[in-house]
Amino acid sequence: MFISTAYAANGVNSLFKNDSTISDYFFSQFQNLTPLKIAIGLAMGCLVGLIIAFVYKRCYRGVLYSPTFAMTLMMLTLITTPVVMCIKSDIALSMGMVGALSIVRFRTAVKDPMDTAYMFWALTMGILLGAELYVHALAVVLCIGLILMLMTFVRFRNPNSYLLVVHYDDYAEQEITQLLRRTVRQRKLRSKTVTRSGAEMTVEVRLDSKQDLVSAVLNIEGVHDATLVACQVEAGS
Repeated sequence: MFISTAYAANGVNSLFKNDSTISDYFFSQFQNLTPLKIAIGLAMGCLVGLIIAFVYKRCYRGVLYSPTFAMTLMMLTLITTPVVMCIKSDIALSMGMVGALSIVRFRTAVKDPMDTAYMFWALTMGILLGAELYVHALAVVLCIGLILMLMTFVRFRNPNSYLLVVHYDDYAEQEITQLLRRTVRQRKLRSKTVTRSGAEMTVEVRLDSKQDLVSAVLNIEGVHDATLVACQVEAGS
């Protein structure tokens, strides 16, 4: 009976000892990084990421807008924020994190150079938020967003760039050229192909959205078809 009582007492003491160890472990885990700080950092990361995604959508001037890439920008901000929070107070952990990330290789091709700038913007915002510089992060993201919106508005005031592809008979080329001279200020011949069945000409042009160049070209006798394709190449390049 005495042995059973002593064994039960030792079990209770061991349980309390384990509880103390567990509580000390969780206390040490949240000593520098509390759940409240994590929640605030993630909330600010979500807000800043949404601003970056909104600016990207409004300033995008490519052919096909990708909602997935806009979501990726927000995720980059959210992911970078807790990483910086974890490593900013531990030098050993930060060195190990740098070593682990140095072996990562990304194979996704970036089609537009501006997409790379947006990715660095999202990562920078994540670093600022991870360092708990919330006011600085909001100021930076708003300033950069306003600058990008202004630059896009100024650039968008210029006519848009298109590729005009025309299939025609040889005798209609002179009339097509005269039409382009009258209606298009900025134009540049990109390619010309002549075959036994006719000719094909590709011209880079700058047009306002109200102009209907395709209909005017199709009204020329000898023109079989005309196609207008949006492009991102600057005229005159």
